[in-house]
Amino acid sequence: MDPVISLIREELEKHADPGIRKSSRRFFREPVTCYGMKTTTATTIAKKYWATIRSRDKKEILSLCEELYRSGYLEESFIASEWARRLSLRYDREDSAVFRHWIEAYITNWASCDGFCNHAAGDFIGRFPDSISELEQWTRSENRWLRRAAAVSLILPAKHGKFLDESISIATLLLTDGDDMVQEGYGWLLKEASRKHAEEVFSFVMENRDKMPGTALRNAIGLMPAALKAEAMKRDRC
Repeated sequence: MDPVISLIREELEKHADPGIRKSSRRFFREPVTCYGMKTTTATTIAKKYWATIRSRDKKEILSLCEELYRSGYLEESFIASEWARRLSLRYDREDSAVFRHWIEAYITNWASCDGFCNHAAGDFIGRFPDSISELEQWTRSENRWLRRAAAVSLILPAKHGKFLDESISIATLLLTDGDDMVQEGYGWLLKEASRKHAEEVFSFVMENRDKMPGTALRNAIGLMPAALKAEAMKRDRC
């Protein structure tokens, strides 16, 4: 084990809070292993140790991230996500295969999924827009977190008005997905896209509202005016 991993785990143990550990689990339906601390504490630890590894070779840093993910601890996944985000300017196009591997092999809850995809994966897509074609492949995976990742990896670009057509395409591919974690993910994507493209997202919702699961629909219209929300939800009274 790399010495920096040992130091991180010692520090995580030092900050572990049984009360937070117990209360954190109520946010998840699946079993979650965690030390028990605020996310900001884990992020602070990530930033502290990034200073000691930032000059290492990219492959070595990716290996450290994988070791953290492999542990199964929520907070260690947050540290790996933070490091992966800080490494973004050093990625090559083929590193998308590493991301898919991490999601398929180690991510087992929405917090780890979103923590990685919102920033590291989102930054990667910003640098390599053609990688969106791989997100479309992810929508066909049997892995629920990879399907959710296909949507939430576009959250931050969509929030800033980018990749509208691609976001609509991902939402279309996931439209009738039966998993509520996936429904929530693509609904969230549409909601963020609506910040800059409200008319287009509303048109998509109206065209597909009879097929969209309620979880996705309610998320998608979350930022819309009350009148538009009411119009979109009329299908519930039919």
